[in-house]
Amino acid sequence: MTHALTDTLVLTGRSLRHVFRSLDTIITVTLMPIAFMLLFVYVFGGAIRTGTDNYVDYLLPGILLIAIASGISYTAYRLFIDVSTGIFERFHSMPIAHSAVLWAHVVTSVVANMISVAVIIVVALIMGFRSGAGILAWLAVVGLLLLFTVTLTWIAAIAGLSAKTIDGASAFSYPLIFLPFVSSAFVPTSTMPTVVRVFAQYQPVTPLVDAIRALLAGQPVTSDSLVALAWCVGITVIAYVFAMRAYRRRVSHT
Repeated sequence: MTHALTDTLVLTGRSLRHVFRSLDTIITVTLMPIAFMLLFVYVFGGAIRTGTDNYVDYLLPGILLIAIASGISYTAYRLFIDVSTGIFERFHSMPIAHSAVLWAHVVTSVVANMISVAVIIVVALIMGFRSGAGILAWLAVVGLLLLFTVTLTWIAAIAGLSAKTIDGASAFSYPLIFLPFVSSAFVPTSTMPTVVRVFAQYQPVTPLVDAIRALLAGQPVTSDSLVALAWCVGITVIAYVFAMRAYRRRVSHT
């Protein structure tokens, strides 16, 4: 176990160096959600009725999830590059824990996405975002965002290990980026047409958005948090199983 952890940390350092040497990755992932936030707050915000005095407070949870969904596409991209350039073969010829190769990409994804989330929160504060959350509520928010990142990262691992082209490795994230738009992230689901409302209410992003929004507002924890946890844990387990299966197929071919 110690050997595997050490190998994971070393390979994570390698992946993070690639990320920080090419900061345009984090900048690109961060700029799009910030642009959405600026657009919806300053252009559409005056026409949207959410029952809150400050629209950026309502909007921020969905923007954070969009940023994470955008960022994990780069995990699939980096995995695909490692597979297609033969780095996997080189690593598997070395005396290292083979699982560390995959876990390093997962940890790198978490670190890179949390940096993007922190930058977006700073911009939101400049735009007027204010939170009544205490330290425990903020820790709960960070925990939910971390869990959401890990969930999507294992989905990204499946794409990165299974895709035939770079475009295919990255394209899987588009539906994930779209999900917050059909949720309670931008407007209350009660304002939507019946079919759209039913989908929005029962898809995984809505309870996650509602839970984060309630925590940031300093409101009591509701069943949304439990539903969000159930969705994330369930999807993570399934994605992990399929990702490891795809990983073993790749390893068997090396």
